[in-house]
Amino acid sequence: MAGIYTVSERWSARKRSGGSNKGATVEYVIQETTAGTPEMDDGQVITALIDSAPATWGQAQIPRVSYDVEQISDRVWIGTVNYGFNKKEVGDVEYSFDTGGGSQKITQTISPLNVWRYGNSAPDFKGAINVDDNSVNGVDIIVPVYSFNETRIVDNDDVGSAFKSALFNLTGKVNHLSWHGFNAGEVLFMGASGSRHGRRGDWEINYKFGASPNKTNITIGTITGIDKKGWEYLWVRYEKSTDQNCLVQIPKAVYVHQVYEYGDFSALGLGN
Repeated sequence: MAGIYTVSERWSARKRSGGSNKGATVEYVIQETTAGTPEMDDGQVITALIDSAPATWGQAQIPRVSYDVEQISDRVWIGTVNYGFNKKEVGDVEYSFDTGGGSQKITQTISPLNVWRYGNSAPDFKGAINVDDNSVNGVDIIVPVYSFNETRIVDNDDVGSAFKSALFNLTGKVNHLSWHGFNAGEVLFMGASGSRHGRRGDWEINYKFGASPNKTNITIGTITGIDKKGWEYLWVRYEKSTDQNCLVQIPKAVYVHQVYEYGDFSALGLGN
């Protein structure tokens, strides 16, 4: 066991920043006073410091942000405690989003098309776009994809191997139940990244998502009543035909594939 220690504020070692209510730095001298006992280790010194330094500072109750210790002799350390209002607390949440959308090639129009003819005839491609004799080439467009991030401060004790495994296993999954105001099938979890400052700090975890709307009762060519969830993949099978004495490609069948597995987003710890 280590001996008895004293923690005293170092004379003339207070520093203020941004005005008296913005932040402060206070230094302490930590000294072991019992001879003939084992020297205190850094963990015991840090414990002594945080047991003695106030959790808040001044009339403004500025919260303690960080602390560190530096050994200057065999049984003497200098402890530094920083106070400020920029500390992120466990449970704090930050949000960001981007509605820039994503690029997708489409092969069918979504509304009645306009046709300007030379002469009296023009082949009917049933809404297919950019058609030649051999294929439907389509066009690249911007489609609705709502990207958003959620950053949370999580207690270190709650970030264990089971929690990290849950994040890993849900990456690339789609919500199987309604979540955060989105319908089932609309949100894709794109992974998380985490960082922690110091051995005793909390975790800052950033969760990344993409959202794409479900659609119902889609019409493609003469095929109606098509339903597609946000992250399912739809493609069209065409067949050759003739119209107005011209070779055309018209929709024959529409296929909707599930390409992402579903997952329980409650395991993310972000609520419903």
